[in-house]
Amino acid sequence: MLKRIWHGWTRAADADAYEDLLRSTIFPGIIDREIEGFLSIELLRRPLEDEVEFVTIMTFADPTAVVRFAGPAHDTAVVPPAARKLLSRHDGHVAHYELKTTRHAQGQGSATA
Repeated sequence: MLKRIWHGWTRAADADAYEDLLRSTIFPGIIDREIEGFLSIELLRRPLEDEVEFVTIMTFADPTAVVRFAGPAHDTAVVPPAARKLLSRHDGHVAHYELKTTRHAQGQGSATA
């Protein structure tokens, strides 16, 4: 299992609009593609001094699924034009991590990959 991690930043004034774009258009568009091996996408947000940082974490079953999503240049960030208009800056490349283990709080179960 792979985690694909990407960072983008907006001006504080654009943060809500960017989050809304992700929730209403970009994430549903990814899900609607029904990419074999795509498992989930998560959104993290945190305010910084002069901007807002966003992190997306996509989970894929295997490297082939990542290529199905991003194409042969799978380390290149996939940032739609509408998102670029709201971002003040963003990573041009993503990082892929192999998920080795997941632990849950007591009573929540656990899984090891």
